[in-house]
Amino acid sequence: MTLTLDELFSSPDHFLHSFDAGDAIFVPMDRAAYQRSIFLDNRISPASDGAMRLPVAAIAGNIPPAQSAGWIFHIAHCGSTLLARALDFLGGNLVLREPLALRQQALAPDPARLALTRAMLGKRYRPELPTLIKANVPVNFLLPAIRPVRAIMLFATLEDYLLAILRSENHRDWVKRVTTQLGAHLGEIGELSIAERAAALWHGQMKAFERALAASPDARTLDAESFFNDPLPTLTASARHLEIDATTEALREVVSGPLFSSYSKQPSVPFDNDARLARRDALVATLAPEIAAARAWVEQATNGDAGVPAAIANAQLGI
Repeated sequence: MTLTLDELFSSPDHFLHSFDAGDAIFVPMDRAAYQRSIFLDNRISPASDGAMRLPVAAIAGNIPPAQSAGWIFHIAHCGSTLLARALDFLGGNLVLREPLALRQQALAPDPARLALTRAMLGKRYRPELPTLIKANVPVNFLLPAIRPVRAIMLFATLEDYLLAILRSENHRDWVKRVTTQLGAHLGEIGELSIAERAAALWHGQMKAFERALAASPDARTLDAESFFNDPLPTLTASARHLEIDATTEALREVVSGPLFSSYSKQPSVPFDNDARLARRDALVATLAPEIAAARAWVEQATNGDAGVPAAIANAQLGI
């Protein structure tokens, strides 16, 4: 049966995965495929084989307005995957975690492709339930073009952030890679140490969140430590803010279930908040010199203030 443009733009079963040269790549999905796909990048788990390529030029002239969506923005390694997966288990809202097409637009912005991406990501299985989109780090610098109405921005203090993203060589490689990709937003970073690059990334994202909050008064922030240490009330507030209907019983079941006792990115690996805190505490002394260097970099960039900006702290859920 021939796929029509109306079907392409209305059914989430046709997922815009990415762009390749002049083509938009669609993959077949269903509710189960979305839920089992921890991320919607190259780790996606489609409903079936059969990716479809369509010339962007052939569909760009028919883009409908994007439906409103809920958003989760985050600074990386601060519980966003856990939060998004928990919300995925609560209601009928479609939840999209880190769609690659959106990340591509953050790194190489194109207004027409962004409009197409937003229209495709806003599709819903149930018309009354907004889709929830969890972005990734580069998308924080696309916030002025997105202008989300309803969003949660996950953040961490500088020290908590450094303890999370400098904890292994793989994480340090990620810091080097992503700061290089985002050099246009972070300024001159070529001569910085890894700790200073991490500081520049944290500071750049804090500024991006500040600007987004000024433009989106209905957006809220959430301290990652509050979520990790007291998940039930923060998950309850997050669901309410993002228009995800959930009973108290369902919320308690998710928080007490396997999701919060396993690693959110690899569900087969046991992991909980006690393990996270033990890992974190073990790194404090080891990373102390780099944390000091990172703090000095931020203080120089901010005239002496390395704390979470007041606009972010004061916009937290429940405040």
